[in-house]
Amino acid sequence: MSSPAASTAPYPAPRPESLVYYSLLMVTFLAASSAPTPLYRLYQASWDFSTTWLTLVFASYIFALLATLLMTGPLSDHLGRRPVVAGAIVGEILALGLFLVADDLAWLMAARIAQGIATGVATSALAAALLDSDHTRGPLMASIAPLSGMGVGALLAGVLVTYWPAPMRSVYLVLAVMLVLLGFWLKRIPEGATPRPGALASLRPRASIPPPVRKPLLRVVPAVVASWALGGFSLSLGPTLVETISHRESPLIGSLITFLLPFVGGISVMVLRSRPSRLAVLLGTACIVAGMLGLLLGVYLTRIDILLGGTAVAGIGFGAAFMGALRIVMPLAPPTERSALMAAFYVICYLSASLLALIGGVAAQHLGLMPTTYVYGSGVALLALIAFVATLVQRPTA
Repeated sequence: MSSPAASTAPYPAPRPESLVYYSLLMVTFLAASSAPTPLYRLYQASWDFSTTWLTLVFASYIFALLATLLMTGPLSDHLGRRPVVAGAIVGEILALGLFLVADDLAWLMAARIAQGIATGVATSALAAALLDSDHTRGPLMASIAPLSGMGVGALLAGVLVTYWPAPMRSVYLVLAVMLVLLGFWLKRIPEGATPRPGALASLRPRASIPPPVRKPLLRVVPAVVASWALGGFSLSLGPTLVETISHRESPLIGSLITFLLPFVGGISVMVLRSRPSRLAVLLGTACIVAGMLGLLLGVYLTRIDILLGGTAVAGIGFGAAFMGALRIVMPLAPPTERSALMAAFYVICYLSASLLALIGGVAAQHLGLMPTTYVYGSGVALLALIAFVATLVQRPTA
């Protein structure tokens, strides 16, 4: 017989296997999302499309993800985590199949849209499942897994494209095999949420922010926008910028900026995990400002080492600001509204990445990559500085 304390506890006992599983699955999904980035130059050279179309391909993934998040964000609260995650795995495998058969821009766009839908279904369900698995470590892993996944996916793609045969296919085969294995592993993972009625009604496009979360979320929005605007740039135009500065057309070299920013961000989350959330936001925004100045200096001096060093510093800020914002808002939602809140949070993140990156792509097509980089980078630094000052002058709260 369970004790009264156990029966009234707001969270169940931690489930280590579930935490490990959902963390690995989120890493794999986000690795798949960044895997096409080092290949964009190959696609562009093979199929002869403009920089505007390059960023539109990236943005199509984000827009599909956002639309799916708005519709399916709370779905796992009604159906349970496992059925929603299983459907997302199947959808991602199908998207990878589209990449494998893609032979023109239309197929590439279709693959990215399908991938955005699958990732949108998975994102909020996985974040909520992580918190269900361990209410202490879950939020931490929900911060680390997306960042490390994006970095690992970009680097893996860069290595496979450079050294393996079938450069435009191999990375998708590797990721598909990983997802099949994780799909079989899902059978061993217990359900962490109690299904409840209303699944069809929950599909109305909406982003739900519970009233207790609104003011804290509003305070961290500038830091979130600055972080993900920088992420959107690195995932769309970053490889082109690195290859231009280094004067080397190599997918591996181009993938370094896409790898460094999120991967270093994941390390900063690990290092700062026990620090106060406000300190994380302050340090994060300060590092974004410093990192962007270093990146722009590297562009000006055409020094790839300075550019990548600035990217690494900005990566510290990317991870710290994202973690601090997530830790401020995520635990404030009641269990039945966690997925809906995560959907709203990721809508802010991905809109910041996609819309600004798309604007940057159009500007690069008409004004040139270097002028666009200076303006874009300065805008990100200014936004991070505003977030730093706003957080600094705010009175710390318990």
